[in-house]
Amino acid sequence: MDAFYASVEQHDNPELKGKPLIVGGTRGRGVVAAASYEVRRFGVHSAMPMSEALRRCPHAICIPPRMRRYQEVSKQIFAIFHEFTPLIEGLSLDEAFLDVSASIKLKGSPEEIAREIKRRIVATTGLTASIGLASNKLLAKIASDLRKPDGLVWIRPEEVTTVLDPLPIGRLNGVGRKTGARLEEHGIHTLGQLRLAPDSVLWPLFGRFTQRMRERAAGIDDRPVVADCEEKSISAEETFEHDIRNRKELDAELADLADRTCARLRAKQFMTSQVQVKIRRRDFTTYTRQQSFSPPTQDGQLILDIARKLLAGWLEEQPRVAIRLLGVGVARLSPAWQLDLFASTSAAADDKLGTAVDRIHEKFGEQSLTRAHNLRTV
Repeated sequence: MDAFYASVEQHDNPELKGKPLIVGGTRGRGVVAAASYEVRRFGVHSAMPMSEALRRCPHAICIPPRMRRYQEVSKQIFAIFHEFTPLIEGLSLDEAFLDVSASIKLKGSPEEIAREIKRRIVATTGLTASIGLASNKLLAKIASDLRKPDGLVWIRPEEVTTVLDPLPIGRLNGVGRKTGARLEEHGIHTLGQLRLAPDSVLWPLFGRFTQRMRERAAGIDDRPVVADCEEKSISAEETFEHDIRNRKELDAELADLADRTCARLRAKQFMTSQVQVKIRRRDFTTYTRQQSFSPPTQDGQLILDIARKLLAGWLEEQPRVAIRLLGVGVARLSPAWQLDLFASTSAAADDKLGTAVDRIHEKFGEQSLTRAHNLRTV
């Protein structure tokens, strides 16, 4: 999808169309989650610190993300994918690989399938998608980025070298900024130059992965599309504007994060049997603590109680430490097709309460209702 979060916001609020829009954390240490194409002209991109983004484009409009809304639109998009093939490997809410090899006889040529998917996405959501079409995942991914927004690029087998060779090495996943800089020091600026580079140049950089990198630069990739990838965890985390030492403030933040995680757990119709807490200190040292239990649950109060226990245990080891980031996650997920028939009355009541809160948030926004334990003292 093209600038997915930002495009959803511009679709839902037409006053934002054509304006430089940033979706992300609005606090001092916030990060850009999505940038509209209007703001990208100023060099703003996702994962950039919000402070740097606003330095580059001071007049940008900043809004916090609405994850439930993006999940809702994502479900509509993936439903369209399922009309064409069951072989779908979702990478995120807005990106997926589709293997349509077995759909050609029924649905038409690969290009016809791609154009029909684009048409249905626009008709259903009002948003545009960019599609890359090729014989493998590596090439399809590269193709999908070549003509954004609203693009469709088909790299046919006989065109691979012609298309890939002139591309900058940064187009290849796995070549980060540091590796790219080292390659450029050796005069390697394009995928064609990487493909033809001798071992004497590449081996010091990639070691035993040298041949793999050369193959990728040539567009060789034998990875299959793996359908129905199992979701391993769900989490929420927050980087604080100011480091926090106060235990009451930390507890309030923890409760808020637990509620956000539980809302996502319920939305995806999962239960969990493991709670995780992530803690990052002022010096960026990061710790994780986790606890498993049985039977699996959606009980928000139980999840919060375990998260509190984990954080309290860590704080005993780190007295008076200042915390920069806090996160709550759940793992060991299982489908919530049938909740435990012997679940306690209080757990069942909490599930109903959580579901009711989710519906209120969906209708009136995240700030419309909160639990008392989330309130900060003013």
